[in-house]
Amino acid sequence: MPRGDGTGPRGQGPDTGSGMGSRRGGRGRGGGFGAGPDGSCICPNCGEKVPHQLGTPCYEQKCPKCETAMTRE
Repeated sequence: MPRGDGTGPRGQGPDTGSGMGSRRGGRGRGGGFGAGPDGSCICPNCGEKVPHQLGTPCYEQKCPKCETAMTRE
């Protein structure tokens, strides 16, 4: 608002638009879909489960039985 009297341009304010900021129930940085440090990685091919290694995404780990890329359980 250029003069601070509420007559600024329309559509530019803290509660306008369709963003997903913290006031609108956003999920946080990166979309908020992280599964956390616990859990397992599972092979989509043979079903082998291994503990998730902190700092390494499951899709970067290979199955110890069949060498297929793992997925997060």
